[in-house]
Amino acid sequence: MIAFFVNILRLSKIVFKGIKQDYEFRFLLVSIILFLIGATMFYSKIENWSILDALYFSVMTMATVGYGDLTPKTDLGKIFTMVYTFLAIGAFVAFTAKIVTIMFYNKRQKKQKT
Repeated sequence: MIAFFVNILRLSKIVFKGIKQDYEFRFLLVSIILFLIGATMFYSKIENWSILDALYFSVMTMATVGYGDLTPKTDLGKIFTMVYTFLAIGAFVAFTAKIVTIMFYNKRQKKQKT
């Protein structure tokens, strides 16, 4: 359990550092947030899902988990999901790669100081 909180703390530091110092990080973070908000609004209106279900589906699709417990029923929802999947997964992978890059850069900086 302690390791979980240590990792959350590390991730928080990377996110705050990225927000302060890196334009690309901020752009990717805003993109992900906009994707999630837009998809949540879409699914809640078009598929008549609750906000929580719509957000859950949006996150699971973006993270490529796809449990299959929720699926779009309308044709418009299916078409939107196909487009959303390609765009959101790309943004999520780029964001994750940016976090890893910042993490390795920080480790390299610490090693150079010692």
